[in-house]
Amino acid sequence: MYPPRSAPYLLLETSARRFPLADGLSWAVGRGDGCAVILDSRSVSRLHALIQKKDDGDFCLVDLGSRNGSFVNSKRVSIPLVLRDSDRLIFGDQELVFRNPVNSAPAVSTVSSGSRFEATTALHTHSLTTIAVADIRDYTPLARSVSEELLSQTLGTWFLRVGQAVQRQGSWAQKYIGDAVMAVWVHDDASRIGADLVRVLQAVAEIHEITTQLHTTLPLPRALRVGAGVNTGTAIVGGSDYTALGDTVNAAFRLETATKSIGMGIALGERTFTELHLAPGVPFVQRQVELKGYDKPSTAWATSFEELQQFLKGLSAPVHR
Repeated sequence: MYPPRSAPYLLLETSARRFPLADGLSWAVGRGDGCAVILDSRSVSRLHALIQKKDDGDFCLVDLGSRNGSFVNSKRVSIPLVLRDSDRLIFGDQELVFRNPVNSAPAVSTVSSGSRFEATTALHTHSLTTIAVADIRDYTPLARSVSEELLSQTLGTWFLRVGQAVQRQGSWAQKYIGDAVMAVWVHDDASRIGADLVRVLQAVAEIHEITTQLHTTLPLPRALRVGAGVNTGTAIVGGSDYTALGDTVNAAFRLETATKSIGMGIALGERTFTELHLAPGVPFVQRQVELKGYDKPSTAWATSFEELQQFLKGLSAPVHR
């Protein structure tokens, strides 16, 4: 039985099949059995994308690092994108139409007008950036112990809340890669780099809090953990998909991986720590880490999330945008 005509849905035109988006807050798209929108095609990843309903009633599309990408009206989706009635969505070789008859007015991007995201479309240069990478710990055992439906709901909730947190702290853009999030800050004012970095640390602390609290609202077998790497340096930033490329980005991912071997929650690159102008041990301690792809050991500054949260609480005043 179809939902009321006024309810939003996805339409697979080749078969006239409709996938209702009436109950719940997120719907997984993929070829896996637990997906709400199952697409029978090898070009579609098992867990390809998510449709999410936001608090304001809008629906947005999040690609989950799929092999062949997700597209809206022929444009590849790399950040959560608000959908409007009659948008054409492509996953692999499958094309669907998003219908939301009660909200057919033109929608805007998830990025509000006047935000700094707009500037990234014009940037095709080396900019001073900070890259933060957060990754869910022990994701593979989690994926084996819960249903695909619960797994997709968990990822959808995590991506949505993490995206909101980093945007509140001034991130220019985010990318969602499997079970990880990469957030980008561009330092367009040299006098504010230190303040920008405090906001990056605040975002990372919020990501930790979001992750550890997921099991209180979802039937997960245990509390989840997260690791984070933060690195500052020049990167190529720009394009309509808000791309960030370069060694600074690669090192941020490697620093996140290194937190596992050093037993810490978060690791900063040397430039990030230097720009914060902190005394050693407050709250970060120096570690030499082996980063994959690098010839020599690298210096990292690491701490636990508990120490980071205490440090942030101890600041004289919160940092506002």
